[in-house]
Amino acid sequence: MKSTILLLLFVESTTAFIVSPNTIRQSVSLRKKYEDMDEEEKAVALEKATKAMTAFTNKYLENTCTKLCSDKSVPAVVIKGLAEHKLTLGAPLCPCRFYDDKEAEAKDGYWNCPCVPMRERHECHCMLFLTEDNAFVGEETSITYEEVIEGSNIQF
Repeated sequence: MKSTILLLLFVESTTAFIVSPNTIRQSVSLRKKYEDMDEEEKAVALEKATKAMTAFTNKYLENTCTKLCSDKSVPAVVIKGLAEHKLTLGAPLCPCRFYDDKEAEAKDGYWNCPCVPMRERHECHCMLFLTEDNAFVGEETSITYEEVIEGSNIQF
């Protein structure tokens, strides 16, 4: 008797899971690449990524007892850059540094937010996560999506 393999395709948001009888699961990406999107799709993707990076920032501020820069346009621009890198590189690569090869740096992970210096020593080159002893620290421990849009001049 021939053995047949039953494949079931479950679609949840942008990921599909292929399930075999042995319950081996493989993730298959159905997401369109950023460079293949039209302008409307890019705007929607950037909005979604910006909201996600804003939520990440707020949670990380809470978890690390750090604060935002007193000038909220600084974290707004950084969050925008992280969101753009998340879309174009697949990782939230620090937008405040120069890289000879952004793709290689994103794969390496050292400068992906939160970067190694932030995780190990609470040192954020971008001034997104500031400790009390930083001269530019403000009182705010969160930022809204609307503040990110306003502070970074994102156009959707």
